[in-house]
Parts: sequence; C-alpha cells; structure tokens
Amino acid sequence: MRWLSWLKKPWIHFLLLGFLLFQLQQQLFPEPRPVVGPLPDARIEALQQQWFSTTGRLPTEEQLARLVESELDRDMLFQRALEYELHLYDTVIYQRLLRNMNFLQMAEGKSDEELYEQALEMRLHLGDEVVKRRLIQVMEQLLLAGNPPATVTEQDLAAEFDQRREELRLPPRYTIAHIYFSRDRESEMPDVIAAINADNLDPRQAREFSSPFLPGYEFASLSPEQLARHFGAAFVKNLEEAGPEAGHWLGPIRSTYGMHYVWVEAVEPAREATLEEVRQRLVRDLESRARATALREAIVALREHFEVRS
Repeated sequence: MRWLSWLKKPWIHFLLLGFLLFQLQQQLFPEPRPVVGPLPDARIEALQQQWFSTTGRLPTEEQLARLVESELDRDMLFQRALEYELHLYDTVIYQRLLRNMNFLQMAEGKSDEELYEQALEMRLHLGDEVVKRRLIQVMEQLLLAGNPPATVTEQDLAAEFDQRREELRLPPRYTIAHIYFSRDRESEMPDVIAAINADNLDPRQAREFSSPFLPGYEFASLSPEQLARHFGAAFVKNLEEAGPEAGHWLGPIRSTYGMHYVWVEAVEPAREATLEEVRQRLVRDLESRARATALREAIVALREHFEVRS
C-alpha cells in the first residue's frame, strides 16, 4: 500500500519523533502557572478588622478562610486583567492615573498622554485600590460574557414564590390623620381631646388644635416601616398595641416627638402577596443569584490556570 511506503520516509520519522518529544515535554515539564498568594499577615489582619467593624466580632476560622479565599480570587482576577492589559483601554483608569499624577504635582508642562505614560512607567496602577477594583469589575464582566447566568423562567419564579411565601407576606397598612401635641403642650391634651369628642370633629376640623408637625398630618396606606420613618418605631409599636379600628379616634399615642391623637381612617390587614405583586423583587433576587453562581463557576474554572497558595 502506498501509505505504508510513506511511513518509511525519514522526514516522517522526524516529524513523529518531534511530536512525541513535544508531548513528553508537556507531560514531564509543564509550563509553570502564575502564582497567587499567600496573603501577607498584614492583609489577613486587615480582613479581620473589616469583619469586626461590620459585625462587632472577630471572624471564626471558617469565616476567615472564606474571606482569604475571596481576597485571593480578587488578586487572581487583577493579575489576569493585567496580563490582558485591560488597564490600557479603560477610560476610568486613564482618568484615575491622571488625577494621581496631578496630586503628586507632576503635571506641569506635560500633556495628558505624557502624564499617563509616566504613570504607567511609575507603575502607579499596580498600587491603586480604585484601579484594582475597576479591573476586577471588568474581568468579572468578561467572565460572565463567557459563562452567562441562567435565564430566570416562570417555573423558577413559581418555585421561589412557593418557597418564600411566608417571608413575602405583605404587612398591614394604615391610613391615619393625627393631632400633634409637642412636649410643652402635653398638659393640654385631656381638654383638647374632650372638645374633639364632644363636638364630633373630623381630623381636618380638629387640626387647629395641633402643634406644627413637619412630616404632615395625613398619611395614606402606609406600612409600619413607612410610618416609623415619620413618627419613629415607638409610635408604630404603641399604635399597633392599641388595636386601631377604622372610623375611630385613638390615643393619645406617644412618639419620639411627643403625643398624638390619631384618627384611623382605614386599616388593611397583613395578607399573603400574589405572585404579580412581588414578581419584580423575585426576578431581581433570582437574577442576582444566577449571576453570582455563574461568576463563581467561572472563577473556579480560572483557578485551574493559576497556582493559588493560601
């Protein structure tokens, strides 16, 4: 056969031998991977202090391990971004380096391009946390472009809604008006309340007895959380404990600011939400979770190309 005669040619032997030697070299002497880590003690200490500032306690060993892993991932993304030279094509980084050069008072007589080139020569981009965060952000976008998050489906929404039905319950809502008594007028309350009840005054008629109250006098369909923004949490607690009923005056009720005589116009009890009422919230939550999962998968895959030392 003709192909057998080809195998006898010396140059074929040479090619085959070269291929085998190349494969053997790859197996025995693989190209070294870029190294990330370990973190110096000072950075680990800084991570612990950040955790303490946020939570009021030091992280456990497991929590600290996760913090260190996350920080090593950031270093890995930063290193890969530098390998791709992404810092050379980003306007945010360009402006940041110009700002740094101006801060160092090195801008006199130089164009922006000259300043930028000098900043790169001085390697200012390597030690700037803003530049690092920006490059990590760009790298994350690149990783997600290569590993897009899963699309949220109606089945996903329905399952999430069923699982979180209790959490998604809608709070009660109150429509109220009030007469406000500042602390220096609290002694007048009994007489004013008696007059309001005797004359059967509605809230607007009774407003002449109120002290000025900047947030206003009428509040429509507000949740306890929304009411608390105007009156404080103590007022909401006292209001709910008093058992508000639509069409009745209630109080006096104390708030952060003083005392209030409250007209309850309407009470909407707490209830289960419908899927449509919480759809946007669920979509945001599911999309955020899918993005985090896709990014985590991409970072794990990227680690295969690095030697990560923890």
